[in-house]
Amino acid sequence: MAGIHALDRLIGNDFPDLTTDEGVRVVERAPYADRIAAASIYEAIKLGAARAPDAPAIQFLPNADPADTPLVISHRDFVARVTQAANMFGALGAGKDDVISFMLPLVPDAFVTLFGAEACGIANPVNPLLEPHQLAEILEAAKTTILVALGPMPGTDIWQKVEQIRPQLKHLKAIVQLGGGGEPAKGIHSFSDLIKQQPSDRLVSGRSISGGDVAAYFHTGGTTGTPKLVRHTHANQVYQAWALNLVLRSKPGGNLLFGMPLFHVGGSLTQALATLSCGGCLVVLSPAGWRNPNAVKNIWSLVERFKPEALSSVPTVLAATLAIPPGNADISSLKYAAGGGSAIPVAVGSAIEAKLKLPVVEVYGMTETSSVHTLAYPDRPIRLGSVGLPLPYAKVRIVKLDADGRLLGDCKVDEIGVVIMAGPGVFSGYLNDAHNKGAFVDEVWVNSGDLGRLDADGYLWITGRAKDLVIRGGHNIDPAPIEEIMFQHPAVGFAAVVGQPDAYAGELPVGYVQLKPGATVRPGELESWVRERTPERAAVPVQIIPIDPMPVTGVGKVFKPQLRWDAAQRVFTTVLSPLAGKGIDCKVKVGAHGSHGSIATVTVAGVPADMRKSVADEVDKLLGPFVMRHQVVFA
Repeated sequence: MAGIHALDRLIGNDFPDLTTDEGVRVVERAPYADRIAAASIYEAIKLGAARAPDAPAIQFLPNADPADTPLVISHRDFVARVTQAANMFGALGAGKDDVISFMLPLVPDAFVTLFGAEACGIANPVNPLLEPHQLAEILEAAKTTILVALGPMPGTDIWQKVEQIRPQLKHLKAIVQLGGGGEPAKGIHSFSDLIKQQPSDRLVSGRSISGGDVAAYFHTGGTTGTPKLVRHTHANQVYQAWALNLVLRSKPGGNLLFGMPLFHVGGSLTQALATLSCGGCLVVLSPAGWRNPNAVKNIWSLVERFKPEALSSVPTVLAATLAIPPGNADISSLKYAAGGGSAIPVAVGSAIEAKLKLPVVEVYGMTETSSVHTLAYPDRPIRLGSVGLPLPYAKVRIVKLDADGRLLGDCKVDEIGVVIMAGPGVFSGYLNDAHNKGAFVDEVWVNSGDLGRLDADGYLWITGRAKDLVIRGGHNIDPAPIEEIMFQHPAVGFAAVVGQPDAYAGELPVGYVQLKPGATVRPGELESWVRERTPERAAVPVQIIPIDPMPVTGVGKVFKPQLRWDAAQRVFTTVLSPLAGKGIDCKVKVGAHGSHGSIATVTVAGVPADMRKSVADEVDKLLGPFVMRHQVVFA
């Protein structure tokens, strides 16, 4: 009986009352194991398909155009093809502990590959936009046995990268080429030729997948650093789908406009697995997803045609949709907007509420928590700027740690500290044990590396970053390798890279250097030095600023919060220059704040009382798109 109730909750019936903390506690009184119907991802998508086998699981739009005739795949056919893919990988020699990596755009067989790989062995979705040396590092770290990749095709260099890195992949047994004829004599097989040879009604291996089996490795830790592979179990990933469907009251038959990459847990788990496991449908917005300009340009006509309940993506996409007038499009199907991956600026959330009349469900989590760990519950009060409350069975603490990452104690209400998390979605560790140092607090609580606070009602507010990562448009950039390149310049004595605020990408990397005594550099010299030695273009600092002295802590480490404040101050001063052009005297000072972590204080002098509101409104308009809070003071 528990299994039946769990299935009902998974796909959208018999929802408990989650409008209060007590309602969540009632759910949690039963052991989590009694709540869950599916032990594995394969079982979860089969349960979702069973609700309406002939309803669409995927509608693929070639060019994100509502006038496109979509390629439609039913739930029945999707599960059958996933089964065939699992059998195909098994026939190539993969077992439950072998890794099937893939480098694919958002075509239907990318989803088939993901779930087929997890049903056979261990899936490893990889970002095909990375540079070849980065791809080789990730695939070697994963000990990839089978690589699925897009064949030669105009407009993409995926296959060229595969040919370049193949000699470096020591564990590779076979390459499966999607969209190509293959060359079996060279170990390159045609996806379409191989998959049609396999039965679709059963796993030939006879495998019984348990929740503790490893399902996937996701790469994280910064596109410029040593690749960290997060190890997910089937239970970790099924929890993500179960908890989100429970809280968001997901129902079979609903459509989701899908454009997130599958190498990101937000795409593969929060959206794809959750949607398919409740019997919903992914409307895939072309092979490029949200990166296709048509996806945003056509957003409201897409909503009108496919009638999704959620407008769900990363904050940059949500912000971009605000610039597109809905016109006469019927968007009444939308019940909420949702975003994560990086913080949603309060101004963007407010604009969505005002213009679209939608509540904004902000989510928070990380690859290490199998994606979403907290969110703004749609049927509870939403506090813009907060990332909401923990999912059922998920836990959050705000703690003080010593310099070695040891727990000193919990913080008080509204006191800022390090965010740590535990629960069924939290991973058991990185594949490389060397990366696990400092990853956990008291063994089960993952250290997020973020700073935050819990208010009196348990809402989580992210206020800053304890770790040094720069997050540019949702992509992690590790400053350490860039700093090392800066240090190699003969004129540089101290070097540091931090994130400066950006209205579109959230953060951009900016460098600071203290030159050696008597040393000089030409304008642009350091930027060119780093650019020529950094393979990851997105990691190159947008500028490098000489500073003397470099701010340091009492033990001689660079004090990066001071640099982040300086970078923000420079950006905001530039953004507010239109006011100076009107003769308004305004100065910006960025520093620490007890509740928000950091705040920009704009001091305006010499403005008559009757003009102050209009000036304050203009400051709000100029600084509103940024995540960092600001305040206006009149002198």
